[in-house]
Amino acid sequence: MTGPLDTRNDDLAALGRALGVRARRDHPLGALTTYRVGGTAALFVEPDDEDQLLAVARGLSGLQVPVLILGKGSNLLIADGGFPGLVVSLGTGFEVVSMAGRTVRAGGGVSLPVLARRTVAAGLRGLEWAVGVPGSVGGAVAMNAGGHGSDTAAVLVSYRWVDLTSGEVRESAVEQLEFAYRHSGVTATDVVVAGTFELEPGHTDEGKAAIDEIVRWRRANQPGGSNAGSVFTNPPGDSAGRLIESSGLKGLRMGTAEVSTKHANFIQADPDGSADDVGRLIAHLQQAVAAATGVTLRTEVRMIGFDDAGSGAG
Repeated sequence: MTGPLDTRNDDLAALGRALGVRARRDHPLGALTTYRVGGTAALFVEPDDEDQLLAVARGLSGLQVPVLILGKGSNLLIADGGFPGLVVSLGTGFEVVSMAGRTVRAGGGVSLPVLARRTVAAGLRGLEWAVGVPGSVGGAVAMNAGGHGSDTAAVLVSYRWVDLTSGEVRESAVEQLEFAYRHSGVTATDVVVAGTFELEPGHTDEGKAAIDEIVRWRRANQPGGSNAGSVFTNPPGDSAGRLIESSGLKGLRMGTAEVSTKHANFIQADPDGSADDVGRLIAHLQQAVAAATGVTLRTEVRMIGFDDAGSGAG
């Protein structure tokens, strides 16, 4: 471990001692997100199996330490000041995929684009949309990720998670999640370690063609570079991107952050830019759109370390 731990926080220091060499101190987080900007984690662990996750739960027992579950970081903005608690990110041991007929079991750390391509190659359909979501299975369950006319709720049948508060491993049917649009019942200290999907038989060539079309559409309509996809959820009956553009904000720049000129609901961060600049631009867009249209945009991107930030999965 390197870097000083803030000894003013007794609980954080106690957790660092309990986790020992498994924990990294002042670990950079920006590179672990698709914005590629942001601060550090006071403590960071990357467990490779459930036993290691349960050891983290035991270390947290009785302590008041904020926890952030980090997936692929594709829907997350972490402030330049970082996260003052423990960040948990699943290691490679949670990247296993198994298939039996139409049933697919995927570890929480499995990349969604990888899962989409593997299931199509196996002659299954239902997860083609996932090729366009640069997140993980765990993150998809936590936020009901989706796109191109489908979502996680449409194909998930059960999930397995470790409760870091109780130190228990649980598995439940999908109904317990009470899925809604970009929302689930996964709590801030639930680590989704696996999901089970029930897919339909399909034709590999048709599935590959569908994936190619999704990739083509996204390249044509959405910007690349350092961003986290759609910043705001679409209000009922309208488009956040349209509202931003109609308010004259497309292309607006604040410091190292800019509203994309390709799609107004995307914000691009400069290389080595500032997460706080992105945060300021998000707040400005909300205020300006509300003033121009009367519509208050709600963020889809989770903002950590800002005034209204909290813990959870990203």
